[in-house]
Formats: sequence, C-alpha cells, structure tokens
Amino acid sequence: MPDGLRLALTTLTVLPVRGPAALDRRTAGTAMTLAPLVGVPLALVAAAVGEAVHAAGASLLAAVLVVVVLALLTRGLHLDGLADTVDGLSSYRPPEQALAVMRSPEVGPLGVSALVLVLLTQVSALLACERAGRGAAAVLVAVVTARLVVTLACTAATPAASPTGLGALVAETVPRLRAAVALGLVLVASVAVSVVEEDLPLWLGPLAVTAAVLGAGVLRRHAVRRLGGITGDVLGALVETSTAVALVVLAVG
Repeated sequence: MPDGLRLALTTLTVLPVRGPAALDRRTAGTAMTLAPLVGVPLALVAAAVGEAVHAAGASLLAAVLVVVVLALLTRGLHLDGLADTVDGLSSYRPPEQALAVMRSPEVGPLGVSALVLVLLTQVSALLACERAGRGAAAVLVAVVTARLVVTLACTAATPAASPTGLGALVAETVPRLRAAVALGLVLVASVAVSVVEEDLPLWLGPLAVTAAVLGAGVLRRHAVRRLGGITGDVLGALVETSTAVALVVLAVG
C-alpha cells in the first residue's frame, strides 16, 4: 500500500514524493486503484482557489484558474496525453505508426484543436457551475471521477498498446472487483457531496459520474481498436475528456 500510494502520487501529481521502493505491476495495480483517492487533494486545492476568486466576483477568472491549477498540479501530463492521443488516432495509420506519431515531440493541428476545445469546454462548464453555486462540488466530483476512469481503464479488459512505457506497467493490473468497489465508492461520494452542497441535486452527481465513465469507455474502446491497447497518453486523454464530460453534465443539470 505505501509503495502503491507513492507511485500514484508521483505518477498523477507534481508532489515531490519519493518513488516506491519496488516498481512492479503489483505496485502499479495498487497505484491505479488509489487514483480516485489521489484526485481528492487535487480537487480540494483547485476548488479552494476557485471559490476564493469567485467570492471576489470574478467567476470567469475562477473557472480559468481552477483549470490552470489542475494543470500545474499534474505537470500538464494529461493535457499532453490528450494532444498526443488525438494526433495518433487521427493519423489513420497502422498501430505501430500511430504510436510513433504519439511519441513524437511535435503536436499536430488536430492535437492543438483538441486541447483548445476540451479546455474551453471545461472552463465554460465550470463557469456555469460557479454561477449556479455548485463550483466547488463540481470540481470535486469531476476531478475524482476522472481519476476513477484511470482505475477502470487498467482492468483486465484493456491490454497495453506497447510492451514499454507507462501503459505496459499499469495495463490489466487492477482486479475487476477493486474497480467495481472504486466505482461504487465514487458514486456514493458524489451523493454525499450533493448532501453537503444544497445547490447540487442528489441525482446529478451520480449522473455526471456515469456519463463520464461511459464517455471514457467509448474513447478507451476506440483506442484499443486503433492502437491495440492503452498507453500513458491514452490515460491522460481519458482524464481530460472525462473531466469535461462530468463538468458539462453538472453545468447543464
């Protein structure tokens, strides 16, 4: 458990935590299982910044800063993964060549477009949530759900696309029972957030979680079909897109 938590923190955050003593697939499975838990401090810090700025009357700035803080706390790795994944999937090349495109340091126009559109969606949805009085609750639900998606993507149903890299280390390491328990806990937590936040209906949190998980499942299956499995970049893309989906549901609802 300590090694798994350290690996989760070093992989999913910018926190200066010492790496695990043993880096193996068992430790990786524990780390990916704990991914939703790691999302809690990230969400609390970002939500605190957003609420402070929103209280000063700058709702748009608050929404922007929440996204900025989340990017800083994760070293922008998920955003980088989103751009690389879109470039690879949109190349329409065989799996090996698509993976080579994803490993390239250059970002194509479609990757840049995906970054801009997803970030605009996140900011716009957060702004709507701020104005509806549920900004902090929305950040907590969306950020934790996005890390839950990582847990679900690392079950036995999804292989690695490459024999090397982060995908090879974490793919198929999370037992399905653990993933199911994690999903149940996040759903319960989303209801608990609704109880605390009066402006968030009881049904809306679980709906956002479900929509984000289903949306991520579609992207994950497409990545498996095109690339042969998942990579670290694909996991990053899943985080950013599921964050956007959850925030949109929370905003519209």
